[in-house]
Amino acid sequence: MTIPPDFDLKNYTFDLPADKIAQTPAQRREASNLLILNRQKGTLHKSSFSSIHKFIPPGSLLVVNNTQVLPARLVGRKKTGGKVEFLLLTPLPLIKAEKQNGGWLCAKAEGLLKASKGPRAGEEICFQNDLKLTVLERKDFGRCRVKLFWQGDLARQFINYGKMPLPPYIRREDNDLDRHRYQTIYAKKEKLGSVAAPTAGLHFTEEIKSKLATCGITWAEITLYVGYGTFSPIRCRDIREHKMHAEYIEVTKETAQKIEQAKKEKRPIVAVGTTTVRTLESMAQITGGINPYRGWTDLFIKPGFKFQVIDHLITNFHLPGSSLIILVSALAGRETILNAYQFAIENDFRFFSYGDAMLIL
Repeated sequence: MTIPPDFDLKNYTFDLPADKIAQTPAQRREASNLLILNRQKGTLHKSSFSSIHKFIPPGSLLVVNNTQVLPARLVGRKKTGGKVEFLLLTPLPLIKAEKQNGGWLCAKAEGLLKASKGPRAGEEICFQNDLKLTVLERKDFGRCRVKLFWQGDLARQFINYGKMPLPPYIRREDNDLDRHRYQTIYAKKEKLGSVAAPTAGLHFTEEIKSKLATCGITWAEITLYVGYGTFSPIRCRDIREHKMHAEYIEVTKETAQKIEQAKKEKRPIVAVGTTTVRTLESMAQITGGINPYRGWTDLFIKPGFKFQVIDHLITNFHLPGSSLIILVSALAGRETILNAYQFAIENDFRFFSYGDAMLIL
């Protein structure tokens, strides 16, 4: 059980051309391509994402991840003047503040630190006069435990001073447009806290949602706070040795009831994004069925996994060697996915976070 080989993507850029970036978010989403992969028929078909209502089985239940991306990347300085980048990984709702003297608040959290010379345990990093941290413990691959200190509202601090955590293969600084472009239209403010977007959902517009509803396709929402576990690469050749980092998920009673009703009526469950797949399948494993759940999951879905909840998947095209491409291979088959990716390359699909989408039927 080994990771798929690298695809030949050296001539690809993973962002839209400048003229398309200047369009409105709705126009950019409408321009997305869609690859329809039919597992039973073994066919591949190119279309537009705006036509997805034509391919999803009527009566399906679409389940989406309603998390909102936090501008979670802060740039600060050590007392020596050295530049440090910090990416918050702990979901905001799980950060428990304690009061300090002088109107300060503090809380322990986890994150990623990046600097030319890594800060040591006990070292302080200042971002603003009212926002700083102290390093508590350094771990592998830049991970760390820290103690955050701030005044006022922590979410507002990140919104005011943070940068959108664009993937590293987008080789530019984030801009104001990314604050809208890197969010789904259904992201909930009360679910703010992810460090990456559930990118399969970036293609949806209100018009596309209306078309789906007209076809009798219903809607449900879960929450997975996207963290390090989603984008951490697989560093071992044998995927059975890979350990997923835990991520926090929520399935409400309302969503569980919608899924259970759809199952009783034999209506397909269509997951929008791999984070939705992990959430629903984790719920089923942890609770023993379709039930409300709130807590952590470190589920690693790989070939041989028995899916209990989802029937179909809408997903973007993922990085070679990632847990995400392993997940879609578990659903559709390794060779099938490799063939689909080759088809996408030959037909000029865009890859990764700001790329095009695939519907696996």
